[in-house]
Amino acid sequence: MTAVSGLSLRARAFILSVLILAVALGIWELSIASSAGGDGKLTEYELLTGGGAPKAGVPPPSEVLVKAWEQLSDPFYDAGPNDKGIGVQLGYSLYRVLSGYLLAAAIAIPLGFLIGMSPLMYRALDPFIQILKPISPLAWMPLALFVIQDSEASAIFVIFICSIWPMLINTAFGVAGVRKDWVNVARTHELGPFKTAFLVILPAAAPTILTGMRISIGIAWLVIVAAEMLVGGTGIGYFVWNEWNNLDLTSVIFSILMIGLVGMALDAAFAHAQKAVAFNE
Repeated sequence: MTAVSGLSLRARAFILSVLILAVALGIWELSIASSAGGDGKLTEYELLTGGGAPKAGVPPPSEVLVKAWEQLSDPFYDAGPNDKGIGVQLGYSLYRVLSGYLLAAAIAIPLGFLIGMSPLMYRALDPFIQILKPISPLAWMPLALFVIQDSEASAIFVIFICSIWPMLINTAFGVAGVRKDWVNVARTHELGPFKTAFLVILPAAAPTILTGMRISIGIAWLVIVAAEMLVGGTGIGYFVWNEWNNLDLTSVIFSILMIGLVGMALDAAFAHAQKAVAFNE
């Protein structure tokens, strides 16, 4: 106990996380094992699907680990439209997410600067933002499919819609919150609007802008799964839905874990970027 207490907070947190994971997996494994040894009667779900008792229920962690080994040992195989590796499916999803996300950033950040620096533009555009912001991104999917008539481009458009608002609002808030005396010093040195924006306002507002970008990438990764379930074809969302239709719950759970791991990696990348641009006044 003394040795553990002498460790750093990060090390102790890691040890505690591993213990919580081990206990949770142990309970999961034991509960599945005990339920599999029941009275042998099939449930209503098992009768409908034609499955036996061991196969019909939620798979234990040991089966998920076996599936993970199978998928990750050859993640980029491509055996046809409905048989692609998990790496290929994640690649399609990341391509759509980054395409829509970067397009949103290219519009939201300059427009956020304009709104943050101009009270007139803020008042003029605020009604449109307040109306469009609460609309669910998936509500745009039918209209996008009708207008664009391409499932790939429609999915990217939905990512664009869901990504733009956090970046736009946080950029405008960060720009408007820059200390006025810093801007006045720039004017004293006769810096033009563009130099003031890039040399004074952007560094000061960068942490807030990165916060908006971090929120946006998390929302985009959430939305792409649902969007791909609707449009089908490829992507991790389609993979989850296809495996469910195949009644392969082991693959479903594995893909859910992969979604979480990729989302965590994306968030960690933006958290690192936030620390890089943070400053102490």
